[in-house]
Amino acid sequence: MPTVVTNDNVTLNYIDEGSGPVVVLIAGFCAPATTWVLQQKALVDAGYRVLALDRRGHGDSEAPEHGATMARHGADIDDFLRALSVDDAVLCGGSMGASTIWSYISQFGTGRVKAVVSVDQTPKMINDAHWSNGFYGLTDANKDTFFANGVPDTGKGLPKWKSKSLLPVLKMVVKLRTMPKMVSPDTPPMRALLRDHALADWRDVVAAADVPVLMVAGRDSQFWPSTHAADSVTGNPLGRSVVLEKCGHASNMDRPTEFNAALLEFLG
Repeated sequence: MPTVVTNDNVTLNYIDEGSGPVVVLIAGFCAPATTWVLQQKALVDAGYRVLALDRRGHGDSEAPEHGATMARHGADIDDFLRALSVDDAVLCGGSMGASTIWSYISQFGTGRVKAVVSVDQTPKMINDAHWSNGFYGLTDANKDTFFANGVPDTGKGLPKWKSKSLLPVLKMVVKLRTMPKMVSPDTPPMRALLRDHALADWRDVVAAADVPVLMVAGRDSQFWPSTHAADSVTGNPLGRSVVLEKCGHASNMDRPTEFNAALLEFLG
């Protein structure tokens, strides 16, 4: 894997395939860049250059004790794009990867961004009287302890025994010749990162985005209502949303064919 070094001296690994307009893929909490393998070929075949990044602490990138904040992960995107001289990228993030994009844009703007795709990530995870699209059960009252033992089972959404993702996962393993390298959520940096992620509110950043935005939601997400997608871009003329049916949180893995079709249509 090629690498870049951030301005705080952390080495990040990434995948670089294809040629043409750049699509940067950023995976979610604990997930490596290789979890996008079912999108890479579709994008490359459609004429895109795919850059899939392992965030710090994820995949084969370095896992330092410092920098376990959404602000630093957003800054890493800036370092990454500058190192590769990318100035017209579509940024596509799954779960926490989408929040990383909003963190980047909040700090550095959209000068290097052509469009944004958020894959089943609500912009605000804490529910309140004015926002009911947060993580099921997460409120201001319990925000300090809610993720103390990791990501809880909400009992919502697509049950594991009904999941349609088994075949795509098998296809992923065949392509990779191994299981994707998931990292432990139980280290102090990863716990700190999850908490910081949960406290963030990116709604104003999404609403003010001056590039096209696609919010993708899984109808049966295990973490939050699919209505977050449409509600997030209400009032932004450059925003649109799509809900994938019979689909859980890991939309690009649960329904890769439908997800790839929606992504390529948006890119077109």
